Amino acid sequence: MINYKQFHYFWAVAKAGSIVRASKQLNITPQTLSGQIGILESALGVSLFRRVGRGIELTETGELALTYAEDIFQTGNALEEALRAGSKARYRLFRVGISDAVPKSIAHRLLAPAINLDEPIKMICREGKLEPLLADLAIHKLDLVLADRPMPNEMDIKGFSTLLNECGISFFATKNLLQLTDTVFPNNINGAPLLAPGEDSAVRKRLMQWLLAQRIQPNIVGEFDDSALMRAFGQAGVGIFTAPSIIEDEVIQQHGVTKIGQTDAVIERVYAISVERRASHPAVIAISTSA
Repeated sequence: MINYKQFHYFWAVAKAGSIVRASKQLNITPQTLSGQIGILESALGVSLFRRVGRGIELTETGELALTYAEDIFQTGNALEEALRAGSKARYRLFRVGISDAVPKSIAHRLLAPAINLDEPIKMICREGKLEPLLADLAIHKLDLVLADRPMPNEMDIKGFSTLLNECGISFFATKNLLQLTDTVFPNNINGAPLLAPGEDSAVRKRLMQWLLAQRIQPNIVGEFDDSALMRAFGQAGVGIFTAPSIIEDEVIQQHGVTKIGQTDAVIERVYAISVERRASHPAVIAISTSA
């Protein structure tokens, strides 16, 4: 069994970046701290740190251990906070993974019902690629994952995929880009610089197929897994970009761009993915029923 005092020492050193800094924070000597971490490594049969010059850095195993340590001590701090505050201030943790491909404004709308529950909820959001998020879901480090596709069949995880939202896509461009063409949609995309969703995005294939069917050949000048980053480049005038039609007014207002066309032939979807053990979480239920 892990000695959690020693594991806390490991976490403190990993966060501080050095044994000396962590020892000052913990008010113990560097020798004691180093010795306790050495005992932990021996007990686990792994190396958590390696020396680099005069400093140290995490090994790959140490990086993995740190992700668990963050969850363990964050949960512990939340528990202590809740117990000290009394029963009226207690809240329930709700940990959500959000795939890069899901627009953050849509994620906010879909997660809003969890905030309005009678039971106080503390929401913790993690963003990243879908596969690592699903791996964390499988080991119950997350309660829910928002993704642009259902859980892949090849993943050996017993889970549920609930469609929360679907809509067409709209195309946007800056005024400078609009001056380059006098044709109407969708011909105004032909030959124009286009910012495309990355290969990991489910809408990418549908968009490319639609362009091919329309005999439109844009000049793809960038590909982005992160939809927010794609819109930032679009706002800078690098190329035409797309976003779900449901948030087109927000995109126009926020980025100062013009809508140049829209199609319902290319559908963007958002799914809520949960595993059996977490499907009964009140926040998961509220999100699924309110979508």
